[in-house]
Amino acid sequence: MARRIALVNNKGGVGKSTTTVRLAEALAKAGTRVLVIDMDPQGNASRRLGWAYDTENPQNTISEAIQADRPGSVADAVQPIGWDVEYASRMALVPARLELENRMSEAGVVGAWRRLAKGLEGADAHFDYTLIDCPPSLFHLTQLALAAADSVVIVTEPEYDSAEAAGRVRDFVAQRAIELANPDLELVGVIINGVQNLASHTDQLAGIRQTFDGLVWDPVVRHRSLIVDADGDEVPLTEIRGEKAGEVRATYELLAQNLVKAVPTR
Repeated sequence: MARRIALVNNKGGVGKSTTTVRLAEALAKAGTRVLVIDMDPQGNASRRLGWAYDTENPQNTISEAIQADRPGSVADAVQPIGWDVEYASRMALVPARLELENRMSEAGVVGAWRRLAKGLEGADAHFDYTLIDCPPSLFHLTQLALAAADSVVIVTEPEYDSAEAAGRVRDFVAQRAIELANPDLELVGVIINGVQNLASHTDQLAGIRQTFDGLVWDPVVRHRSLIVDADGDEVPLTEIRGEKAGEVRATYELLAQNLVKAVPTR
């Protein structure tokens, strides 16, 4: 069974989807088999991996897998990604679309918070890692991910609101994991995105490192237009060109190494 990692923050716009996609890419390049589960109804991770919904031949998504509420249902929604690179064969996607919002209204159904964990039973057994891109909240969709995950990685920016939201995630995992029947859930790392040469960022970086006491993974991710371009064009980082392209690729490769160290494969 894959090691399952939820990428979380209680604030939007901090780069969770980018981080999920680029960590998956770096892991696959290194020979690792990776499943990405998109739990955000915006579907940004799905789009950036080259997936598009076909209205004439509708594909199953994570919404249908959760609604099915049966062991292994996620396997019916696993799909190839849309990139044309060799290592894409080691990556797969369980996509999301806006319809996933409907699962929020079912939060009060008995056992609803376990439906992703149940659906993953056997479905990710042939992967090394399952990375779960969560929406910017700590409500039902994120709780589904936390109930199914082995570990949590917080993704944040060196901004006050982002850092405060990251603290809420830390506290939620510490205080509520047992209520999700997942008492062994562990916060294993913090990734800092969008770092610029600003005095405020320097101060916030120091504060985040102090708050999370050794959990911050290096390197931090510098703000680079190349990352934005790759996301917008739905392409792997191996296809980007520019003066900082090598630095960008190396950053995510090093972060992927941190992930493997913090959460070794079984």
